[in-house]
Amino acid sequence: MIGVFDSGVGGLSVLAAIAHALPSADLCYLADSAHLPYGSKPDEFIRRRVLAIGRHLAEQGCGLLVVACNTATAAAVQALRDQHPGIPVVGVEPGVKPAAASSITRRIAVLTTESTAQSARLTHLIRNHASGLAVHVEPCPGWATRIEALHLADAAFAADVTAKIAPLLDMGIDRLVLGCTHYSFLVPLLTPLITGRAELIDVAAAVARQVVRLAGSHAHGGGRLTMLATARPERLHQALPALGLSSLVSRIGGAALQVQV
Repeated sequence: MIGVFDSGVGGLSVLAAIAHALPSADLCYLADSAHLPYGSKPDEFIRRRVLAIGRHLAEQGCGLLVVACNTATAAAVQALRDQHPGIPVVGVEPGVKPAAASSITRRIAVLTTESTAQSARLTHLIRNHASGLAVHVEPCPGWATRIEALHLADAAFAADVTAKIAPLLDMGIDRLVLGCTHYSFLVPLLTPLITGRAELIDVAAAVARQVVRLAGSHAHGGGRLTMLATARPERLHQALPALGLSSLVSRIGGAALQVQV
């Protein structure tokens, strides 16, 4: 079984990509909804949560772990690998490398949570892969929380998104990196704003390809999806159709369960 986790529904974008790439794999998704959002939390708190969740998923029989959260990856993916040396761990990082490699204007922007914006891991990515470019890191406070509430069509939220993106386009950026898995669900909102001026860079498909490479025997199972949450598990079922992920419903073996982790 492959375990995938995030603070909430954001990681469902990665889960969907993995489910598409591995239709026979047994998957387990855990939303740490009792402690969302991670983006405004201290690194040490996030690290404790990641290690606790990783331990729980390993105990449930997961032989591959996917940290489907940029913030959690930046704060704790190495600690999780150290805790489980026998289990492959896949993290999610902002697509700075592909954005830098394909940019024509040599100007890119990265939309992130507050925590990821300040992380050493993002600084390292930019230094290693985009040192010759103008890179604008744009923290987006509250966005993940609004997406968790499934208020994607809210006019005030749409106005906030537009207010963030317009100045970036005016700077001449031609690649917009989605540095939080929650932001994948803003593609319908972002696309009309940037069409003809910039391209979106999302890494969900790339993460799925890495999972395929590492899955081994875990690629083959009954195609079952187990949904877990540390609070309000019913919201996972509500989120799937609201986020355009109805294709996952047929894989769910039962009601989402609340777990204490």
